[in-house]
Amino acid sequence: MLGMLLTTVVVVAATVSIHALGTVYWARHLVQRYADPSGNFRVGAALPALAWTAVVLLILHLVEVVIWALAYVLVLPGDQLASFEQAVYFSVVTFTTLGYGDITLIDHEWRILSGIEALNGILLVGWTTALLFSVFQRCWKGLGHGRRGQ
Repeated sequence: MLGMLLTTVVVVAATVSIHALGTVYWARHLVQRYADPSGNFRVGAALPALAWTAVVLLILHLVEVVIWALAYVLVLPGDQLASFEQAVYFSVVTFTTLGYGDITLIDHEWRILSGIEALNGILLVGWTTALLFSVFQRCWKGLGHGRRGQ
């Protein structure tokens, strides 16, 4: 049980740190590249800002999923996951809370780890949604739709 808890703390801290660093860097980059002096995105910058934000956030999530997969490969006893590819698949399904159930962990103690990955995924996907919404708001205001009376 102690190994599972330690693994959980390390992996959650790593994925949250990656997401924090990645999103802060990207938000600063967006403002420097696409924003006008008021902080709203210039006309013509909306589509690239939104598209690149989606790509960057997806890459962050893929990195986080791979970290979870590595954790499974390194700490799970026996051969519960047959290959790294299967660990990545299991991690994607768990992180996104799809939960197909075609692959399950055998050891009950380690099943808790996959539940915590799902919670971690919900948190980080929610964070991503908030950032995308914020970028969209700045784009919308930059197009002149955010002013009162319009």
